Amino acid sequence: MSLQAFRTGPGRRKALFLALGLVALALAGCRAEAPPAPVQSGAEVLAADDFASLSGQRVGLIANHTTRVDTSHLADRLAAAPSVELGAIFAPEHGFRGTAGAGEAVDDGRDPRTGAPVYSLYGDTRRPTPERLAGLDALVFDVQDVGARFYTYITTMGLSMQAAAAADLEFVVLDRPNPLGGGYTDGFVLEPDHASFVGRYPIPIAHGLTIGELARYIRAERLLPGVGRLDLSVVAMENWTRSLQWPDTGREWQPPSPNLPTWETALLYPGMCFFEGVRVSEGRGTERPFRQIGAPWSPEAAQQVVDTLRARDLPGVRVDTTAFTPRSMSGAPAPRFEGERVYGFEVQVTNRRVVEPVKVGIHALHAMYHRAQARGDTAFVSRPEHLARLAGTDRLHTQLRHGAPPEALIASWTDAVETFRNRRAAALLYDEEGAKR
Repeated sequence: MSLQAFRTGPGRRKALFLALGLVALALAGCRAEAPPAPVQSGAEVLAADDFASLSGQRVGLIANHTTRVDTSHLADRLAAAPSVELGAIFAPEHGFRGTAGAGEAVDDGRDPRTGAPVYSLYGDTRRPTPERLAGLDALVFDVQDVGARFYTYITTMGLSMQAAAAADLEFVVLDRPNPLGGGYTDGFVLEPDHASFVGRYPIPIAHGLTIGELARYIRAERLLPGVGRLDLSVVAMENWTRSLQWPDTGREWQPPSPNLPTWETALLYPGMCFFEGVRVSEGRGTERPFRQIGAPWSPEAAQQVVDTLRARDLPGVRVDTTAFTPRSMSGAPAPRFEGERVYGFEVQVTNRRVVEPVKVGIHALHAMYHRAQARGDTAFVSRPEHLARLAGTDRLHTQLRHGAPPEALIASWTDAVETFRNRRAAALLYDEEGAKR
């Protein structure tokens, strides 16, 4: 259309205005559906501010391979910062580089890149000692958690908080996303008699807190002696809301430990970890740990378990039969049933928004337990004390032995979880809309 036609033709002008309006609406729709800004971790927020809040301090860094700022390790960034001195690195389970297997002791050493000493928090001692804290002004914690109570990094954090309080050091948590989101809470609340390094706090199996919020909760509730006097600060994330699961964060998944290679594995882990306490392979020594479970049974027995689980129509997952042979591999040396063919089931996530992993684990454990009883396998619960540590109670084993259905097992923790949700409210840093409190 010519400029003269536009000026003199009212019909054409009307058509053009209508077309421009439709284009504007379309563009507005595109903007509304644009992906949210990627979540920035507390470490990235701190680095963007040139570590101003740590200026003039000699710090100890509790870190592993997930302790990153973009493509750099936070230890390297701190060592290069002119206003901060990196005095020591403390390494949790799996080590500073994240390559040690589950339960494998971590040794002391020295980081060749920064020259800082690396002290183990998963060896002869499980907390920073006064000698190793000497000369430090603050302890900085930056490790990716998975949102499950029995993940040992959160126990390491609590014991380090105790040590910092005793030494009158500031304790700084650089916050990171809870991969399961901030709304999902489920599972038995730990009873004090079953506290251990794989479960220290009276919280549900899936606690729905970020690592920074959990630190605030530990201090507020005085869950460990001495932490009530701790000088605690949390560097909050940007752009994180409670409804975000890991795929919504815009961040690349970096396995926080060798046997959580994918986010889907981490999603199922709070329920599938129960199988560490019974006589099966939990999938270690394969490419799908905690997603496939197998036992030296027959294919027919495995099919019966799968049929049982399919009949329960568990939301958000599909269950299929599987067979595999565990092999010794990096991060999984000498797995259970190494070199032996086992038969069982594999869980695949079909809708991450509705899956409830702890309930999936309870249903799966119940089906396997009763199939084992039918086969005369009275030693199926091979590590009852470890099953109690994972569950946080011995009621799980007791209820299984007494024939309780899965629904009764699940109902037995409902009230305690609701009480926890009410108690944790004061420790929350983020709301549903993304505003920081």
